[in-house]
Amino acid sequence: MALDGAFVRFLTKELKSELVGARVSQIHQPNRDEIILALRTFSGNRKLLLSARANSPRVNFTENAPENPSSPPMLCMLLRKKLCGARVSDVRQPDLERIILIDFDAVNELGDSVMLTLAIEIMGKYSNIIFIDDKGVIIDALKRVDPTMTTQRLVLPMMKYELPPSQNKLSMLNTEPAKIVSAVMNYPVPEQLNKAILNTVLGLSPIVCREIEYLVTSGEELRTNEIDSQYKKRLDYYITKLTNEVREGKGVPYSVSEPKGRNKDISFMAITQYGTLMNVRRHESFSGMLDTFYLERDRDERMKVKGQDLLKLLTNISERLARKINTQTAELKQCADRDHLRVYGDLLQANLYRIEKGLPFVDVENFYDENMPTVRIKLDPSKSGSQNAQKFYKDYRKAKTAEQVLKEQIEIAKNELVYIDNVFDSLSRAGSERELAEIRAELVQTGYIKAAKGKGKEQKPLPPLEFMTTDGFRVLVGRNNRQNDTLTLRTANKNDIWLHTKDIPGSHTILITDGREPTDTAIMQAAMIAAYHSKAKDGSQVPVDFTQVRNVSKPQGAKPGMVIFVKNRTVYVKPSVNFES
Repeated sequence: MALDGAFVRFLTKELKSELVGARVSQIHQPNRDEIILALRTFSGNRKLLLSARANSPRVNFTENAPENPSSPPMLCMLLRKKLCGARVSDVRQPDLERIILIDFDAVNELGDSVMLTLAIEIMGKYSNIIFIDDKGVIIDALKRVDPTMTTQRLVLPMMKYELPPSQNKLSMLNTEPAKIVSAVMNYPVPEQLNKAILNTVLGLSPIVCREIEYLVTSGEELRTNEIDSQYKKRLDYYITKLTNEVREGKGVPYSVSEPKGRNKDISFMAITQYGTLMNVRRHESFSGMLDTFYLERDRDERMKVKGQDLLKLLTNISERLARKINTQTAELKQCADRDHLRVYGDLLQANLYRIEKGLPFVDVENFYDENMPTVRIKLDPSKSGSQNAQKFYKDYRKAKTAEQVLKEQIEIAKNELVYIDNVFDSLSRAGSERELAEIRAELVQTGYIKAAKGKGKEQKPLPPLEFMTTDGFRVLVGRNNRQNDTLTLRTANKNDIWLHTKDIPGSHTILITDGREPTDTAIMQAAMIAAYHSKAKDGSQVPVDFTQVRNVSKPQGAKPGMVIFVKNRTVYVKPSVNFES
């Protein structure tokens, strides 16, 4: 799912039309792989995302800029010093390489005009953002590459910037289509057509090569040694058409997604190879498509990195609780088999006259079980018969007490595990550092994390998520357990409707009635929203309980987000937050 060279060509053309003449007003580095340029363009203020993430490297305007850290990294400070106030003079691409060069007219410390360049290399795990001076020398890079990492191409300050090694492929910008077709047909070894194209032509991704093969063969697999005159004619046509589109910059952005909505791939041409198995959508701009396509994935990855310590903590707690429950359940099972201890005590008491001190065992009549007329009881030779009987009674009472304690402890551990699962769910849906901070604060409050020394600046709590049903009812959703408590027990009116997935971790959801009678449509859509903000987000028929808020209460001493409710009903819905009017 990489941006190929041809895609980058169309993207570069689009960015150039918007960026040239724009001035840099601010620079941010929200994390180690991304840089945000705030720009004043002729069409207004824009934010340009430069990403060197391994699985989503790109350059695009964004409406979903990530949060910035409290203190900027060193590279960010350097870029601010050199580029703030600079004007974008050009946006270019070397041949069909997956590289975008953004040139800036800047002013140095002496007041002289200089040209500085940011090279964004879009190359999967080798992606990088490199800052270059007017002499082509590297000032610094997002990812420095030293001799301990490779000997082929070093990326270090004070070194000359060089393009990555050539792939020895034919470029559509300076190679005639007939020559490309000939090279594909005469591929050194018989190979599937799409792979031969991929290995011969510069700047094409696998999905584009498969699409060309699909168009040429109408879906049949074809190897290079099987290309006859009819196939050659079709291959000539589609390679020529593609070459002209790339040279003239006439690509159109398309995205491919699975029926359930999961993004699959992107391209600069219409994709037909999947038939009805995939959804293909045309977009208005390449930049806008990239911003939308990678939004959810990047957010999840950012939060995963920033919440790694919380994830590890919750995993450890969850595993510890599971082990504790298993161990105590096994002990409880042993306690359940305690009646024989009382029986042995009774039998010994009835036969004290027969038991002499020092006996290792005794065979006595079993008047409790007709099927076992006699039973052999093991004795402690150092004790008398009465003492042995009292030992069995004591063990019986001990097992009975242990059973009661174990049941209570298991119930406490299970409730704690439910709470941890709810925190897990909140963490999985956290979309910002403030949400992570609130989850941390909750874990400090509940004693799972030690409070940091010294008081930091307390941030105002985030508001709950808000949605609207098609018939005009507001729906509020808690972001975490503490907010769930506030929403249900303080914010909501007693006549509002409370919803929660049945026996599944999720957020408290409130259907605001404002004194009106809630419609069936509003309840069903609120249930769909509740299911969407739960662990069952990807389910198809998710059970959701609902009742009036007056029927919801919090037990004394219960952990955040834990409530009990009565007079509830259950509906089964498909999770969603999007409804057609």
